[in-house]
Amino acid sequence: MAYILNLFTPETWTAFRTHGAAVSGFRERQRHIAQERIKPGDIFLCYLVRLSRWCGALKVTSDTFDDDAPIFSDPDPFIVRFKVTPLVLLDQEESIPIFENEIWDVLSETRQAPKGSTGWTGYFRGSLRRMEDPDGHLLLSLLKKQQEEKRIYPLTDRDKRQLARKRKVRTLDREVTVEVPERDENETIAETDSAQSPTPDTERQSIQMQAKVAQIGAEMGFRIWVPRGDRVRVMEFIPEDISKTFLEILPLNYDDATLSTIEQIDVIWLKGRSMARAFEIEHTTAIYSGLLRMADLLALQPNMNIHLHIVAPDERRDKVLQQIRRPVFSLLDQAPLYEKCTYLSYVSIDSLGNTEHLSHMNDSIIAEFEELAED
Repeated sequence: MAYILNLFTPETWTAFRTHGAAVSGFRERQRHIAQERIKPGDIFLCYLVRLSRWCGALKVTSDTFDDDAPIFSDPDPFIVRFKVTPLVLLDQEESIPIFENEIWDVLSETRQAPKGSTGWTGYFRGSLRRMEDPDGHLLLSLLKKQQEEKRIYPLTDRDKRQLARKRKVRTLDREVTVEVPERDENETIAETDSAQSPTPDTERQSIQMQAKVAQIGAEMGFRIWVPRGDRVRVMEFIPEDISKTFLEILPLNYDDATLSTIEQIDVIWLKGRSMARAFEIEHTTAIYSGLLRMADLLALQPNMNIHLHIVAPDERRDKVLQQIRRPVFSLLDQAPLYEKCTYLSYVSIDSLGNTEHLSHMNDSIIAEFEELAED
């Protein structure tokens, strides 16, 4: 038996319980991990994102199966599913905040982190992570105890803001999430993102991260594209045996407008003549500049099958996720940008790059590290 992290939003947790709390689902991009990692008898430990609370425990009672019947939304993206039996189900105000000392001071992912810091959050941004057995035992014990005692943890002002910050907009064929940042958030973005020119140190950090992303792709067997203007500086951080995977010309058959857009993307991983993943590194530049490039690409080629990622420091996480959910990006003709574009922190890129046997891994492992703006 293994303990597995299972993320829910407040909305999907409500939908899960409304539909009988009998099926837990994951995205298509998580299929490989779900099939390889989860077995009947494992325990899903349920964590409410945005509220940072532990809300339940579910016993897995089946292998994976596919089903797109609406449970979590309509249409439902969580089509890779498991049958589950609830062990613990808690309401929002009964759910246990991760900041409680009996959890924070003991969990392996938080006990060394000061409360109020940001670095610890990376682990809790992706479902299907296997948790350490002592962590799982602790959480399951506390959840069972809480189901009996029903202690109330009132929602804080921050919790209430988190619950209220997202809005749903109905399009012709779906309901999408949008977020309009408050005025003071826009002003902060303007001050931090575009008011100051990058310094040599920040430029160097950005180039180093660009090189890390490129090297990870090369080690996984992809050919690599970086813009011509960045290539010389990126190559300073690339081992010589990896440099041969870098392309001088993109082997793509698109119109000039599309090619001009693609050529400016910070890092692209390619297989043959197809693009698999594209990355924008947003170290100091305006976050929306990278998102606009991604949106331009999808507008020019709406049926393109490619995974898009914004890579940024942890302290920029909230701004990245807010910007991806802006109406201009959520209301694209084909689908909202957040269905194609995810966030990857610098910490996640470092962890991915340090993964053993990377050359033998499929790029689907990124699902363990990325964070979706919809969650």
